[in-house]
Amino acid sequence: MDAIILQILNGLDKGSAYALIALGLTLIFGTLGVVNFAHGALFMIGAFCAVTLSRILTLSHTVIDETKTDFLGNPLKVDVPYVHDIFGIVAGNAIIDWAVPLAILFAIPVMILVGVVMERGLIKHFYKRPHADQILVTFGLAIVLQEVIKYFYGANPIPTPAPAAFKGSFDFGAAIGFDPNLIIYPYWRIIYFLFATLIIGGVFAFLQFTTFGMVVRAGMADRETVGLLGINIDKRFTIMFGIAAAVAGLAGVMYTPINSPNYHMGMDFLVLSFVVVVVGGMGSLPGAVLAGFLLGVLESFASMREVIDIIPGINQIIIYLVAIIILLTRPRGLMGRKGVMED
Repeated sequence: MDAIILQILNGLDKGSAYALIALGLTLIFGTLGVVNFAHGALFMIGAFCAVTLSRILTLSHTVIDETKTDFLGNPLKVDVPYVHDIFGIVAGNAIIDWAVPLAILFAIPVMILVGVVMERGLIKHFYKRPHADQILVTFGLAIVLQEVIKYFYGANPIPTPAPAAFKGSFDFGAAIGFDPNLIIYPYWRIIYFLFATLIIGGVFAFLQFTTFGMVVRAGMADRETVGLLGINIDKRFTIMFGIAAAVAGLAGVMYTPINSPNYHMGMDFLVLSFVVVVVGGMGSLPGAVLAGFLLGVLESFASMREVIDIIPGINQIIIYLVAIIILLTRPRGLMGRKGVMED
């Protein structure tokens, strides 16, 4: 039982990333009808927003510290971060330590801007083009963004630690009645799952309960009729593209302590996320979230040593195998809408 619970936790952790990226993908496809293969690059850019803020907060200048000397008795030169000068040593160290959570505030405007520029500058010209053209141009854009990140940040992963308060592990087993030290799980992975749940809930609440969201949902169902009512639906869809980019970016920001950012991390998640979208049903937001967590849990169980010993390599193909089975039995996916990508 403890092994099962641990694998479920691992699955929810992986599923959180899948669900967040797939949610943004589905928002873009549902509103604009665009198959965006650059969405994984938005996840990557979000992760490097955290890296960038961390580097900004650790910018320093050199001063002579009279209290420290070398072996000859000469005062030492030490690097002092600028945040120490502004906020003091204690507060400055706390700000540096909490760079990843603070990067959320930094990433939101950056990702919205990137999303709007991407949509207005390139993708809007491909709305009425075949999906194959959309895939080619957005995949090319993803490669360009990947190489830009590689040029400025290098090819090696960049460790970006979580705040010191969340670096340990939580005795999950003891909390639910098992023996102590039986089910130990990292704090930050739990934080990531809770964060993903909050973002997903916020997106659904925004679409369901705000006037803006209601108009967007109406536009997704019948764009022409909404336009005839005098509503600038294109402008609202552009904003939704920015929001979808922000969702992907925030997923990347909070994932940095789990997987050190590197220039190809967007591609690593992109294919899996598209499989999640297809399994959940093209254009279905609940389907994307459900499929994300479902496939995350299945992948986690397939990674168990007992399963790999019986079926070697099953952890590498389980997601694609499940996708094949679901599409053979339910061609529209778990919650797909009629008529979406069927013409």
